[in-house]
Amino acid sequence: MKSRAALHEASWLMYHKGTAHVPGGPNWPGAGKVENFSINIDAEIDFFLTQAMASAEVVAEAVPLVANTKDNGYNSSQNPYFNMFGDQDMNKYSEVLLWRRYDPTLGINHNVNHYINQNGGNTGYTRGYVENFLMANGLPIYAAGSGYKGDDSISTVKEGRDNRLQLFMKAPGDLRYTDRTNTNGTLILEGKPDIIGLVETRYVTGYAVKKGFSYLWANSQGSMGSTGSIVFRAVEAYLNYIEASYLKEKTLNSKATKYWRAIRERAGVNPDFNITIAATNINEEAKNDFAAYSAGKLLTDMTLYNIRRERRSEFIAEGMRYTDLKRWRAMDQLKTTPYIIEGFKLWGPMQEWYKDPTKGTSLLIEAGTPGKTANVSKKSSSLYLRPYQVNLTATNLVRDGYRWAFAHYLEPIPIKEFLLTSQNNDLSTSVIYQNPGWPTVVNSGATE
Repeated sequence: MKSRAALHEASWLMYHKGTAHVPGGPNWPGAGKVENFSINIDAEIDFFLTQAMASAEVVAEAVPLVANTKDNGYNSSQNPYFNMFGDQDMNKYSEVLLWRRYDPTLGINHNVNHYINQNGGNTGYTRGYVENFLMANGLPIYAAGSGYKGDDSISTVKEGRDNRLQLFMKAPGDLRYTDRTNTNGTLILEGKPDIIGLVETRYVTGYAVKKGFSYLWANSQGSMGSTGSIVFRAVEAYLNYIEASYLKEKTLNSKATKYWRAIRERAGVNPDFNITIAATNINEEAKNDFAAYSAGKLLTDMTLYNIRRERRSEFIAEGMRYTDLKRWRAMDQLKTTPYIIEGFKLWGPMQEWYKDPTKGTSLLIEAGTPGKTANVSKKSSSLYLRPYQVNLTATNLVRDGYRWAFAHYLEPIPIKEFLLTSQNNDLSTSVIYQNPGWPTVVNSGATE
């Protein structure tokens, strides 16, 4: 926890330095509110990086990573690394340092497995996320000699890739249960992603989440789920140390090198990260990854970029990404250049999956088709499914892509807090101050 907090603070100060989001910066709203204020931002950054390294090292040196059998994800029921995320009892995994137990008999349920095993759960990985994963040989998919098989099917997308992609993304034909079969005794297998079904169960992008999946029928029934939920696992300490030490020392020391190799070896990726660094083209990465940027500018340090990539690949579907992007100040570019979310390559061979079984006609209705309710995006817009361009009406605020407001790097402080700390409900007398870009007017949006 200490390494996470210290790294967050250090990197926030580093990348937001010179803005209102850092104390003492231009237009900082705390000016005049804090008595005898003074600060040395560079000294603060160094202090927190040092703390992040020291606390991360304590964990990383003491706790080994859980083993990965490196199967292809078809049936990972005997793989400790895969099972660690979908088990009911996480005490058996040394890497899990803190977790939450669920007990349906007490009315405390965790239904993640129900949604990702039985359907798409109204979620999915983006094309950008999937394409950012390395090949097992350590090369990006665009690099010469990578061996990438293309994306005409989900299976070929996963072939020869970082084992984390193979394990944690579903593909048609994957086994679903080890304790249940069809009535005729055959195995129950994953079908083709239902991208046109009910909103609450559909596969939004076609690339389906499998992290947290359990092969046990009993763990995936309705609202009675008991899958545990990880709060801290030791690999985060490894990654925190790598990033903090590199930001502080501008080089990879022996411990950072050891930790990074251990992560890649467990992930089924060539442990020689220098091969990846040498083959990285930041202009290609920028097509798929906001973390190719900080403060609206492309990174020029490919080692730093690949440290960020490693976090993205390791923490897939664990809720870490948004916080990382904010502390890296990695979304400034969206202010002027919107980003359109894409999923799998629908308008290729996989479009044949969506035909009426009796008539043989396509079930896909493109956006803008006169007199019909669309269920997929236009082929003419992109060969890849664009889930937020199915609805092309003006009420769809992201039909032309996601944008960003600088104020959103921080959340607004509720007006109630100002009232509680003011005199006679006069907000100007409050001892606290609003975060940059947010007003002190009820029901108002960001101003920048």
